[in-house]
Amino acid sequence: MALVSRCPINFTHRGKVNKTLDIQLMAERIESLKAGIIGGFSLCLSFLLTRVLNTLVLAKYVPILASLQIDLNWRWWLSGGIAAFSGLLFGVTYRYIIRTDQNPQLKAGGVLAFGLVRGLTQIEVGGNYADEVLPNLVLAGESVLWFVMGAIALDLAIQLGWVKPFSST
Repeated sequence: MALVSRCPINFTHRGKVNKTLDIQLMAERIESLKAGIIGGFSLCLSFLLTRVLNTLVLAKYVPILASLQIDLNWRWWLSGGIAAFSGLLFGVTYRYIIRTDQNPQLKAGGVLAFGLVRGLTQIEVGGNYADEVLPNLVLAGESVLWFVMGAIALDLAIQLGWVKPFSST
């Protein structure tokens, strides 16, 4: 009993502290989910725009890029789903990367990390199956563009107050 009475921590308030921390943690998770949803939506929209551009313009008027034309089949849906999921992961991560800092290197680094990993993988895999490099370079450029669009959407959402930035404390 003597040990408990000398302890500087008041254990009677521990339940209140845990509830406060749980509420703060849940609020952060909700903000991350919102950032992920915005990131997923923006990448999905970017995917749609680039696929339409590829099919209606590039594949039609630049013969070497004819392989970029894609039909509405299961591969198209799979690619769209992967783009949306990548956007969700990007949105959550980007929120933590930029925090409340106004550091342009952090923003560019996050965008390039996601965009280049996806784009360079497309170049590597495409190079294993085709002799033409240009279509794979176009797809790699699109990947970086997708994440740039995702970052713009997330920055705008933070400025409008739709998503709260992650605080550094």
